[in-house]
Amino acid sequence: MRRRTAGIGPVLMLISGLALAQGYPAKPIRLVVPFAPGGTSDIVARIVAEPLGKLLGQSVVVDNKTGAGGSIGMTEVARAPGDGYALGLATVSTHAVNPATQPRPGYNPEADFQPITVLATSPNVMAAHPSVPAATHAQFKAYLLAHPGKLAYASPGNGSLGHMLGALYTHATGTSMLHVPYRGAGPAKNDVVAGQVQLLFDNLPSALPLIQSGQLRAIAVASPKRVESLPEVPTFAELDLPANNDPAWFGLVAPASTPPAVVTALHRAVTAVLAQPEVRERLRAQGMAGVGNSPAQFKAQISTELARMRQVAKAARIEAD
Repeated sequence: MRRRTAGIGPVLMLISGLALAQGYPAKPIRLVVPFAPGGTSDIVARIVAEPLGKLLGQSVVVDNKTGAGGSIGMTEVARAPGDGYALGLATVSTHAVNPATQPRPGYNPEADFQPITVLATSPNVMAAHPSVPAATHAQFKAYLLAHPGKLAYASPGNGSLGHMLGALYTHATGTSMLHVPYRGAGPAKNDVVAGQVQLLFDNLPSALPLIQSGQLRAIAVASPKRVESLPEVPTFAELDLPANNDPAWFGLVAPASTPPAVVTALHRAVTAVLAQPEVRERLRAQGMAGVGNSPAQFKAQISTELARMRQVAKAARIEAD
């Protein structure tokens, strides 16, 4: 134990000194998660919030503000004072999909936030109900080509990430599936498990228990390499579908007016937390990987993803409800 803590001791001292010099933080910090409890965004936030609070000497309180595919929570963060006490959990949905499919999401994903770091990435998974007569991707694609429009995929709603991933897949493979939008991820997933709809595209942490129990069958994952918990499932890159192989990301953002010194303090603290073996193991157990890149790298990542989703939305004529 002594050997483990010795390496990060100087880093923690630096963070503590910087935070104390600024008088920050002097009260609890609110971390707005724009999605419901229990989802992947919420899991990431809670894994990081507790050790981050211990490091900074103030509680980091997770506050779930749901609605409009994440836009309600992100709008609240964008309008909050830039004092470092209101942070947001940003995702591909909030910072790329929503702005690409909603004419007025309530915020500008590039101008209204100060990116701090990507906390973690998570594979996406394409999973089908076991009744679908295909055990491999080759069989699944052949079935789609032979029966255009017969199968349907569920999503949390028009213009959601699940909708965009489905559109990406059908465009890349030249196949056709019916899109069935729901009002939320829970109802969509329930109907796929019940066999009312045949397919979904989801973050792996929320779908993995259903796959492991046999209620869903994983066909492919979006990940740089095969997932440890699903070693037999190929990546989209292996299937020659590189455009579908980008994993989901979950990042920390602050209002755009947040002072640079506070951003620096938060970045140093969060990256120190992500370096802790216990945190990395908790993320790994959920099928995720810690990141901790720079604010500039995260900003570039948001811009790239936003441009990509705008292209998908335009090509597929996707608009949110």
